[in-house]
Amino acid sequence: MSKLSRRIFLSVTTAITVMGVSQLITSCGNNNNNNASDDTSTPTPTEITGEVNLYSSRHYNTDTELYNGFTEETGIKVNLVEGKPDELIERIKSEGENTQADVFMTVDVARLWRAEDVDIFAPTSSAILEERIPASLRDPNGLWFGFTRRARVIMYNPDKVSPEELSTYEDLADPKWKGRVIIRSSSNIYNQSLVAALVETHGEEKTEEWVKGFVANFAREPQGNDTAQIKDVAAGIGDLTLANTYYLARLAKDEDPASQEVVKKVKIFFPNQDDRGTHVNISGAGVVKNAPNAENAVKFLEYLSSDKAQEFFAKGNNEYPVVEGVTVDPVLESFGTFKEDDVTIDAFGPNLATAVQVMNRGGWK
Repeated sequence: MSKLSRRIFLSVTTAITVMGVSQLITSCGNNNNNNASDDTSTPTPTEITGEVNLYSSRHYNTDTELYNGFTEETGIKVNLVEGKPDELIERIKSEGENTQADVFMTVDVARLWRAEDVDIFAPTSSAILEERIPASLRDPNGLWFGFTRRARVIMYNPDKVSPEELSTYEDLADPKWKGRVIIRSSSNIYNQSLVAALVETHGEEKTEEWVKGFVANFAREPQGNDTAQIKDVAAGIGDLTLANTYYLARLAKDEDPASQEVVKKVKIFFPNQDDRGTHVNISGAGVVKNAPNAENAVKFLEYLSSDKAQEFFAKGNNEYPVVEGVTVDPVLESFGTFKEDDVTIDAFGPNLATAVQVMNRGGWK
């Protein structure tokens, strides 16, 4: 897997056609060989038969090994361009027909929807993807596909909260939680997607009422990331928060005694198990509209849906696989099983603007 800086990517790509990759960039165990050949045998790890340019806002180092696995299996080299999601979306949009991007990958369906909204995805028809990725976790027109799941759950201090007190997201607006809730800001995309899902379920008016009640229960103004909320719940600054499961899993795997103490003082509760289920989001990707290596891009997405890749991809960030039957990380498994929200995930995007307005009107800073 070759990792190219965002600034030099286009110039390097142009030079590749003249000089050859091995003279320009460092490959992770692979040498480039793009010369025409009559040899149709299965490529070995040293026989690079093509490339795919991945623009990704995922920033997990473990993904590198996943990309190398794709090259080992197919002979297709992965050129990685990393950046913030909105910056990558704007870059692909501005490059237009001249883009070098084959695949855009990001976290949170709201960002996938933003990419869809500015028309940078091409419809992808793949029997493999349609069979393996649940319909609720992919765009109905094949514009993007979810490859990992992340659940946004209640995390609470068992010294302050009994699990019998907990039930639903909606219940967190009840006055009994006044001064007990801490959470990150309304600008956070995970919170926006959760509210967008509530808009889909309850409508704008009722969701705004919920936001107002929820905000009235804050123990402090929103601040910090999910990890900060978890640590502050453990410290007793708040009794509970909403956070993605993988943040607690990271702390559980951290050998630092301070992290282990946090994990001992925080428990997980999966909301809405008696009705629609817990809110789930995704990390996903789609083929770029003007991809120069579209066929390889589809192969890359199909590879990510394989059992082997699914297990590694999900474990890389302590997320849940999307393909049924794939082994779940032991730490996540220890959190227990749960029923997922039955709201189709592609509904989040169209509700995103409304969700932000509702949060603003409700006083969620």
